[in-house]
Amino acid sequence: MRFDADILIVGGGLVGSTLGLTLARSGFEVTMIDALPKATRRKKGFDGRSYAMALATSRLYRAIGLWDALAPDAQPINEIKVSDGRPGQPPSPFFLHFDHAEIGPDPMGFMVEDRHARVALLEAESDAKTLTHLPKETVVSQTVVPGGVEVTLASGKTLSAPLLIGCDGRRSGVAERAGIKRIGWDYGQTSLVCAIAHEEPHHGIAHQLFLPAGPLAILPLTQNRVGVVWTEDSNRAAEVQAMDDAGYLDVLRPRFGDFLGEISLAGDRFTYPLNLTIAERFIDDRVALVGDAAHGIHPIAGQGLNAGIRDVGALAEVLVEARGRGEDIGTAPVLRRYQQWRRFDTATLALATDTFNRLFSNDNTALRTVRDLGMGAVNAMPGLRKTFMREASGQSGDLPKLMQGVPLI
Repeated sequence: MRFDADILIVGGGLVGSTLGLTLARSGFEVTMIDALPKATRRKKGFDGRSYAMALATSRLYRAIGLWDALAPDAQPINEIKVSDGRPGQPPSPFFLHFDHAEIGPDPMGFMVEDRHARVALLEAESDAKTLTHLPKETVVSQTVVPGGVEVTLASGKTLSAPLLIGCDGRRSGVAERAGIKRIGWDYGQTSLVCAIAHEEPHHGIAHQLFLPAGPLAILPLTQNRVGVVWTEDSNRAAEVQAMDDAGYLDVLRPRFGDFLGEISLAGDRFTYPLNLTIAERFIDDRVALVGDAAHGIHPIAGQGLNAGIRDVGALAEVLVEARGRGEDIGTAPVLRRYQQWRRFDTATLALATDTFNRLFSNDNTALRTVRDLGMGAVNAMPGLRKTFMREASGQSGDLPKLMQGVPLI
């Protein structure tokens, strides 16, 4: 059978675009089906969202030739401070402090704004001769055919390839059509996301403050700004989001504190309901799932994107090696290698983030005492502290070559 591409990718978000570019630069013919128009992804208006890219994630982007485009707008994360607290009160005296200098000269990661990442990816895609980006297209059906899979688009067009990859989010249509079920639950929490301008320099320090309703992350951006990911009970979050900007800031200030001086909004405000959703399997006949389509986790540790990019590195490496051995890249033995590589790691991460959220998103006196003493103990043990830092920077576990900065071809 003659196919339209080697690989079809459904989903044009950050993970899908990164996977498409990685595979195209590894010599595959790739078609990416994206529900959004390119103009939407190129919008210059600041939308307030940003990503915490671990050091290993930045190495993948360097290995595929994209980091030079991202670096000018990337803010290094030099330190991370983690503490417990209540709104309007000083943080607990027990805390965790991670300084990148303890494990090497590189920062633990970088903050990259959505607006810069998407434009950089679109520019790189336009130069990738074996990558076809189909905007404003959605898949309505998928069928396994001899030696491959065929999809039908809402426009009526059909496409086929030996392999279909779902990068289409937590409600993945690719997974649903393949009969892949999901496990998970709703947290009853919503993240309020915005960017904040401030007076005092942040020195590249990321702050994670555990409040009774959920964590508050204050993440350094360029130009004296920080990205805020502020988790509240979903009903309360809806009330806060409905306020005008002045009211919103009035609620945020007692949680944020005054350590950066006067603050103001530096973009639009967003909300994201939080849930845990894990695909029961990451593969099916001629199908693989990547990113949130495979595993959507709580943002408490800022590892959602990094887990998706690790999927990208692992799947790309498996497919390149399979092609080198003359294997059919869409067959079960090949795809099982990807699943075996990623399932344990993602299950462990999902369990960790779920446990941390349950442990820290409350005001139980006994639990507060236990977690504060635990943070203080970890902070007093350099070896354990360094282990946590390597985990946060994405340098632990069975790293794909790309996340070590090693090109695949």
